[in-house]
Amino acid sequence: MVECLISQRLLRPSGCVKEREPSAVTCSRPFPDVALDSNPSDHARASTIFLSKSQPDVRDRRKSNHTSHVSPGVLSKKYSSCSTIFIDDSTVSQPNLKSTIKCVTLAIFYHIKNRDSDRSLDIFDEKIHPLSREHVPDNYSLIDPEHKLIYRFVRTLFSAAQLTAECAIVTLVYLERLLTYAEIDICPCNWKRIVLGAILLASKVWDDQAVWNVDYCQILKDITVEDMNEMERHFLELLQFNINVPASVYAKYYFDLRSLADDNNLSFPLEPLSKERAHKLEAISRLCEDKYRDLSKAAMRRSFSTDHLVGFRRSAAVIS
Repeated sequence: MVECLISQRLLRPSGCVKEREPSAVTCSRPFPDVALDSNPSDHARASTIFLSKSQPDVRDRRKSNHTSHVSPGVLSKKYSSCSTIFIDDSTVSQPNLKSTIKCVTLAIFYHIKNRDSDRSLDIFDEKIHPLSREHVPDNYSLIDPEHKLIYRFVRTLFSAAQLTAECAIVTLVYLERLLTYAEIDICPCNWKRIVLGAILLASKVWDDQAVWNVDYCQILKDITVEDMNEMERHFLELLQFNINVPASVYAKYYFDLRSLADDNNLSFPLEPLSKERAHKLEAISRLCEDKYRDLSKAAMRRSFSTDHLVGFRRSAAVIS
């Protein structure tokens, strides 16, 4: 018997969603013949696919710059000085939205550009299931989309649905999990529907206030609720209802996206440290110190017995 617990949301036939308490994902269905330790969306030690896909372009770019003696130009990176300290507000728990979307769409771009083949499924084919009433050209499957086009598509959905940066990272996790489990490629003919399905699922699993399927029909005017429901059902079945994203996997994708940004000169925004922010960081640091000091004292009390206790001395540490 199949027992699958989908965290937070269950799809209704009408396209609406029913809220549930968050829970772990357990499924007795057999997973595809994929070694979990080699699947980056399931195992934290496996390298992400998008980062390996981007390396040929990164190496070619560096080689070209070296052979052509291209100077790096004016340095745009900000560095801290005695008078000004720059801090990066993008963290693994609170990523910068705009920078994260740029990195995620760049990862999708490299997936499409450096794909191994053109394996696809009819449910994701835009010729069979168009997202708009505009005519799909006959050579639509031969022209790779530019990064700007992918960014505008994803940015429009995230802005209209008010989704978070964390949702963008989970979207990329689901996308790579789909490609691995279903053994398909993301290519010019299916990238929009695959990305849309991943965003739809990630928003329901991650965000507290999930966007309903019918709301996406207001953003993409020509798509129907029935089409959204069918695509979501196929997406879940292809994932074997495995929508769990461990914290270690999420962190790996975040830091690999940061590496992708560095390789492609996409800098995360740096802001000068203000006096108010400095006071806030100092207060947080003081609270953490007090907390760890109390925990250390409690650990000491638990570690020593009062039986035959003569005395306890602390020796001052000497740092040379």
